Amino acid sequence: MERTEERGSTPGRMPLNAGDTGYGSVRGSVLSSSVAASESSPLLIPEGEPEPGAVHRWKPLSREQLEAAAGGPGWRKVRCYLVLLFWLAWLAMLAISIAIVVMSPRPDVTPLRWWQKTQFYQLQPDSEGPGGVQALCEQLPYFRSLGFGALILAGLFDKEASPLNVTGERLKTVAEIQHLLAESNRAGLKVVLDFCEQEVAGNRRSNLSATHTLRFWLEQGVAGFAICDTDAAYSEKTLVEWRGVFKEFSTEEDKERILVVKQTREVLRPLNNITLVDVVMRSILPSSRHLLSANEVADAIETHLQTREDVIWPSWTVGGQVSRDLKKLLLVLMMTLPGSPAVRYDEDLDQTQNVSMKVGWSHGEATEPDTSTDREKTKRLAVALFTSLSRSRGREEALLYGSFTFLPFNSSTNSSSSSSSNSTLASPSSPPILAFLRSWGCVHFLILLNVGPEMNRLDPAWAPSLPVAGVFVTSTEMDRLGSMTLDKLELRPHEAIVIKLFKAGSYS
Repeated sequence: MERTEERGSTPGRMPLNAGDTGYGSVRGSVLSSSVAASESSPLLIPEGEPEPGAVHRWKPLSREQLEAAAGGPGWRKVRCYLVLLFWLAWLAMLAISIAIVVMSPRPDVTPLRWWQKTQFYQLQPDSEGPGGVQALCEQLPYFRSLGFGALILAGLFDKEASPLNVTGERLKTVAEIQHLLAESNRAGLKVVLDFCEQEVAGNRRSNLSATHTLRFWLEQGVAGFAICDTDAAYSEKTLVEWRGVFKEFSTEEDKERILVVKQTREVLRPLNNITLVDVVMRSILPSSRHLLSANEVADAIETHLQTREDVIWPSWTVGGQVSRDLKKLLLVLMMTLPGSPAVRYDEDLDQTQNVSMKVGWSHGEATEPDTSTDREKTKRLAVALFTSLSRSRGREEALLYGSFTFLPFNSSTNSSSSSSSNSTLASPSSPPILAFLRSWGCVHFLILLNVGPEMNRLDPAWAPSLPVAGVFVTSTEMDRLGSMTLDKLELRPHEAIVIKLFKAGSYS
């Protein structure tokens, strides 16, 4: 017993009764409720520190607390007033914009007839060839997809016989033409029969026959006829009779029958009644048996650009013989001049290059031996150029019926490029750049033609009143894209460019 007592009182050792509640502990009732379940708790419990793993829960604010945080109920009225003011200002700006659009002056739009909006394609199918009219019928949907709206068919009748004879030996040809007219109407193309240099009108008896046969062709769906200004039919007496026949079949606006007169002389013989003729077809180049030089082409183009005859609606065709490079330039010119372009048969635009089509109609360009790859590339380029011009002319009012302004200005010639320091003025033998403007309202299209064989650069001070910035629409090589500035523009030899001008920082 003594050893036991001595062992219990030994310093440094915990007594046996250390676990009793009265020794170094307090009653559980004195502690917080979190530890009240235990009979006793250690004295050293940290106060004010959250327990590990405890999650703080946010309580939503009441309405009174939200109003107090927002500055009081008066702010609600202020916000309502601001929203109302915003919508009133928006409606006011909308009303002002509508008033500006309605009150702004607009150019007077003259409604165009179908022949004033269309593009003619002149063909001379060989009815005695292996394909003939049937081969042409197969290409009608393709011609329509290119943008052509009407065909002018020549060479369907013998010059020795009257084209108005619908019976006899030519009955087979008449049946083929009837089939062609039906297929053309199905493809959405109109057909104009070319009676140029045919004995259409003569004595009184033949005039009666002509009137009867005109009705026959008009009943078949022919949209009109073409004659030359040297034909006997080009007389006021005959044209009055023809106009009376046309009115019988012109019941609807899109079915009006027209008369096209091909101008072969320098000056068209005037008529007292100009309404007897709907379209006058003029050639840009004079007829010749040889290829025209660049200077001859430039002089002919400049003469037409400076002389405007808008009494009767014009239609433009090439006429003379030119090189292949200038052929693309003349196509751009035809498609951008005021009037209806009349494109002659071009083997580059032919889908099948059928041998039964008269290739002599293709502007008389020199034939050069090309490989199949080069030929295919040339054909794709020609189709892409015509499609681009056709679509631009169809959707742009400025190119369709906009005003025309000839722009004479100077140009400088570079022997190599703009980066070369050796730059000289254009030689006297080199034709200058030709340009004109097509405008409609605030939209301007600039057409530049470099007919010469040298590279030309525009003079920065050539037209200070026009915007210097623009965007390329198309070019003869189809390699001009994006925005541009006139002061940095260079034209390659035999290149034509169509540019849509706009003010700096905005597109028109």
